[in-house]
Amino acid sequence: MKSNRRLSSSALVYLFMCSYFVSYITRINFAAVISEMVNATSFSKTALSLAITGISVTYGAGQIISGICGDRISPKKLVLFGLALTSAMNFLIPFCSSAWQMTLVWCINGFAQSFMWPPIVAMLTVFLSSEEYSRATVRISWGSSLGTIFVYLTAPLFIQISGWKMVFFVSCAAGVVMTILWQLLCPSVAPVRKSADGKADKSSVSVFSPLMLLIMLAIVLQGALRDGVTTWMPSYISETYNLSSSISILTGVLLPIFSLVCFHLSEKLYQKVFTNPLKCAGIIFGAGAFSSLMIQIFTGHSAAMSVVFSAALTGCMHGVNLMLICMIPAYFKKSGNVSTISGVLNSCTYVGSAVSTYGVALISDSFGWSATLFSWTAIAIAGTLVCLLAAYPLSKKSGLF
Repeated sequence: MKSNRRLSSSALVYLFMCSYFVSYITRINFAAVISEMVNATSFSKTALSLAITGISVTYGAGQIISGICGDRISPKKLVLFGLALTSAMNFLIPFCSSAWQMTLVWCINGFAQSFMWPPIVAMLTVFLSSEEYSRATVRISWGSSLGTIFVYLTAPLFIQISGWKMVFFVSCAAGVVMTILWQLLCPSVAPVRKSADGKADKSSVSVFSPLMLLIMLAIVLQGALRDGVTTWMPSYISETYNLSSSISILTGVLLPIFSLVCFHLSEKLYQKVFTNPLKCAGIIFGAGAFSSLMIQIFTGHSAAMSVVFSAALTGCMHGVNLMLICMIPAYFKKSGNVSTISGVLNSCTYVGSAVSTYGVALISDSFGWSATLFSWTAIAIAGTLVCLLAAYPLSKKSGLF
């Protein structure tokens, strides 16, 4: 295995981070420019949001397929397939003549995107030690925040230069470059299941156990908040404070900056204070509930504070995601189900994302932003309770932690 490495462990992690960076800019770009697309086309916010809902559904469903395949098929080939297909879908979006065509293309993009994270997790468990894995998942997760920063910083510029379509052409170009680099630099690795010893891992628990079902529910709630707030915060700021869509999109750059900070703080909290990722996730969820309450208090009074606490809320959800999506799959290494568990858990994020993305559009259009903000607080409180319930006593009984 070691003879196959053309990159050091550190360089390999950065390659994975870059691929995750590109996967984000080719996925969240639609959500980032949706306000401008509403203004520039005859399509309504609700009609366009179907594409974002669709990508969440196909991405979530694809995660399960990708996870199962990642334990049985070359992870490198799966990621290569995902990068190539997502590049093609980004190229096609500007040529769609209806919201339904955009939804179809973006649903295919969601399926393509699902073939990246589970195989990467599987490769990490093969190439890295347990201690290296923990640090590596944090660094690779930076790719999501850096990708979001890139999109929200450059999208207004591209819109000013050539309109919203340019955002997708640039994303396509980035995808093509990353596809080539992945093929040239990423080492081949046998599927994790082939390298497992075939013996049952006593630390593993059934996907349908009470503990795993609670974890999955917590991830659904996390996904609803993380992607719901990220997608619609620019629209919330624009409609509440009467700012232009370009300025509102630019405010979205604060969300991933807070996410980077929360990744770091969550890792330290997990390593230094709580070794139980469920309890750690519960504390972070509680901080998210407080941030959501602050958004309600400052709504209509301070655009700056509304943006800051929206960023804090999404940052907290990224911290929860780190605990539940990144840390837990490694416990299944011996059973050869790392990619499968990663795919199943990650799919739950996008169940919440699909419901929230369309739900926020529906609630805000029907009842206003006050009702939407209240729902965010309720979801955060529910997530706190679910994580803490899962931490005690079920986590001790399972022997997982």
